[in-house]
Amino acid sequence: MAIILNIETATTNCSVSIAKNGELVFLKEYNSANFSHAEQLHNFINEVIKQASLTVKQIDAIAVSKGPGSYTGLRIGVSAAKGLCFSLDKPLISVPTLESMAHQLKIEDGYIIPALDARRMEVYAKVFNSDYKVVRETEAEIIDATSFATYAAEKKVYIIGSGAQKCIGVLENENFNFNTEIVPSAKDMCNLSYAKYKVNDFEDVAYFEPYYLKDFLVLQKKKK
Repeated sequence: MAIILNIETATTNCSVSIAKNGELVFLKEYNSANFSHAEQLHNFINEVIKQASLTVKQIDAIAVSKGPGSYTGLRIGVSAAKGLCFSLDKPLISVPTLESMAHQLKIEDGYIIPALDARRMEVYAKVFNSDYKVVRETEAEIIDATSFATYAAEKKVYIIGSGAQKCIGVLENENFNFNTEIVPSAKDMCNLSYAKYKVNDFEDVAYFEPYYLKDFLVLQKKKK
């Protein structure tokens, strides 16, 4: 039996789950625009372990959402995961954030495009088919009337996540469908992290870094 602790902090949702053999056992999450990760994450980790009637030493691996997403959120989640891996001598598993989002939606045909809000009219987006196979890798792109047009010309396209809001009113093909309510969650990491665990697809704990997609920019005030 594989017991995996899953940590998701790539966006505003601070989310932690415990899974056994890919099946969700317990979930604790809180979605706040104020980013409560620094205050809540370690409390959530302790709570899900306790609620699952486990001890921290019984965990077989720690999985973390790797991004893209919020720079600060990703750093907090990855730092916590690496700290646990070092202290417990357990393997680290990374789960692509957009892939776990895609698994929140089940469709018979068409394309699923999880999209996270970036700067201005930009989103981080990845394209999957109905079987969750990657059609197009993650890109940072500015939304305009031509965005994802080749996919909408063929089939229904389901754009999900915070980035979907930027597409509403801009993408007018009737094949586009939008769901702005979906957020990355540790509950959707369970099967993905277990699949990696079974084939020993682990990260190097010392050198693993989140997938930011773009360099972090520090904005400085102009000198008067």
